[in-house]
Amino acid sequence: MHLSFHGADRGVTGSCHLVTVGRRKILIDCGMFQGGRELHEENAAPFGFDPADIDFLLLTHAHLDHCGRIPLLVARGFRGEIITTDASRELARLVLLDSAHLHEEEAKRRSRKHRQNNNNGPAGPLYDTLDALNSFDHFGRTVGYGERVELNGGIAATFYDAGHILGSASILLEVPEDGRTKRILFSGDLGSSNRVLLNDPQPPRDVDAVVMETTYGDRDHRSLDASVEEFIDAIRDAHARGGNVIIPTFALERAQELLYYMKTGIQEKELPRNLRVFLDSPMAISATQIFRRHPEGYRPEIRELFAEGRDPFKLPELEFVREASESIALNQIRSGAVIMAGSGMCTGGRVRHHLRHNLAHSDCSVIFVGYAAEGTLARIIIDGAKRVRLFGRDIPVRAQIHTINGFSAHADQTELLAWHTQLGRVPRTFLVHGEAHAMKTLAKHLKHTEIVMPEQDQSYAL
Repeated sequence: MHLSFHGADRGVTGSCHLVTVGRRKILIDCGMFQGGRELHEENAAPFGFDPADIDFLLLTHAHLDHCGRIPLLVARGFRGEIITTDASRELARLVLLDSAHLHEEEAKRRSRKHRQNNNNGPAGPLYDTLDALNSFDHFGRTVGYGERVELNGGIAATFYDAGHILGSASILLEVPEDGRTKRILFSGDLGSSNRVLLNDPQPPRDVDAVVMETTYGDRDHRSLDASVEEFIDAIRDAHARGGNVIIPTFALERAQELLYYMKTGIQEKELPRNLRVFLDSPMAISATQIFRRHPEGYRPEIRELFAEGRDPFKLPELEFVREASESIALNQIRSGAVIMAGSGMCTGGRVRHHLRHNLAHSDCSVIFVGYAAEGTLARIIIDGAKRVRLFGRDIPVRAQIHTINGFSAHADQTELLAWHTQLGRVPRTFLVHGEAHAMKTLAKHLKHTEIVMPEQDQSYAL
């Protein structure tokens, strides 16, 4: 039995891990590398294995950096079964269709640029809408938390609640070998504890090896209460100054959480009842509708709200913005609007247009509420850039910038260590999905386990 690593190795995107047992091959996630347009070639590169050889793909959750290359995997020969939770299956379809559209638009942009420069470049998108639709044919069984699913050759998988986004899971593989059963756990992305919507992560105990994320392995988040207070204050302050608030928003989980907090702020009269909130993200809008269909994924008190017909995401003056023309019209609003738009790292999507129209105004605010990878526009602004390049123009950064990491959907260092302790016996720990400093810092705190920090395409015998 071998475990090989093909993404999110000393980095935070592109999660992809392969377990090989004899001729049987099981892939855990098939994510996209994110961070900038220059990653097109990295995403288009060979996987490091033959997709046609893969029997099963087990998907931990529906974020793009975990599922984003599935259509490419299918286009290159994968004919196996994709297994995940019911909510992740629905969300992955949404995410992959949106991703295909963005790749098609990016290919058009590249083609125009190369024609203008009279040179050749990448001809087509990484994958297109048809590729995404074809990949849906391979989504097979869905599983609930704690449910054991048989694969083949006596191998079984059990999905455990990871508390990261709706439907997210840690996956335990049980593999018979040499007369005993080896237990290998893949953490997926782990959620922060005591979140308002989702349950805390629920890991199994006693594993032979764990592949563990380390996104925030080098630091703790500020308290959630303090983060909510700062979030409400930032909106109220911009509203008082007469400016807009731009919130680069991840469509899955973050958008829904922020709607919940703003609704609570209005109910407690910390925010004006007539606050105009625009959810300018077709994917976030559709995700919110999917979230309403899966109350089984929430904490009991949130399930109770749904059961009583009280929608936790509905604000008095909330407007869903689906059409591009409606999004463009938002840029005519000069005061009093809270605009939530994708993407969270500002690597694409409508938020870049809203930043172009609001960053230069000192009465406006930009609120970052999630992780920003190195090289992304979000990270550049967070790190204090005085000017940024958007759509061929230099835009001065005069708006007030708020960075609130307490909303993170990822566990912080203390929570990661607590989760690892809950596992009990762990002879071997593979650290992935983290930048080098975060990974090395967390490694210093992990006890009674062999630490491995794999590099891209490295393979290990288990």
